[in-house]
Amino acid sequence: MTVKAKRRYDSSRRREQAERTRTAVLDVAYQEFLEHGYAATTVTGIAEQARTSVETVYKAFGGKGGLVRALWERALAGTGPVPAPIRSDALSTTAADPVSVLKGWGSLTAELSPTGAPIVLLIRAAAGTDVDMADLLAEVEDQRRRRMRHNARRLKQRGWLRPGMSVSRATDILWTYSSAELYDLLVLRSGWSAHRYGQFVADATVAALLD
Repeated sequence: MTVKAKRRYDSSRRREQAERTRTAVLDVAYQEFLEHGYAATTVTGIAEQARTSVETVYKAFGGKGGLVRALWERALAGTGPVPAPIRSDALSTTAADPVSVLKGWGSLTAELSPTGAPIVLLIRAAAGTDVDMADLLAEVEDQRRRRMRHNARRLKQRGWLRPGMSVSRATDILWTYSSAELYDLLVLRSGWSAHRYGQFVADATVAALLD
């Protein structure tokens, strides 16, 4: 008697489909949140436009709060094949001079802000009435401040900060120039391009932090 060999289960196609669905849901959620605001956006509406089920959205993201968190995390990674935090650290480790580092960080700011800043502003607007968004806002602000402190320490360790410039003060400066509020003022309200904004951030931090 011939026994047929069991066909090996190939999960790659299912994973690819799941990733496509996830991307579609996040793309739709981004547009819906920015157009209608956090409170008025519904998981049902997102699922319908993404052509998937409400159950799938809840299973993948856990609701609206999880969707916003996922959008924030996606924005932080940037658009390149290597996550932005890794590229940021590589700049401060391998660059020969601090101006190159700060100009590189300015370019990263210009890359991340067009998608990241609107999400932070959305979270801030919703935090006054939604506990989940208030908690997420605190997490977002804490993570960004820790990243800026990390960057300031790297500059200090390489002897690049101007005399008398402490890590704490450098952190405050980097924190300010990387804020969603500054992006809102210069790009969303004043019509600057992201490229011009990134150049401004680079020039401003060079002037504030270096000799």
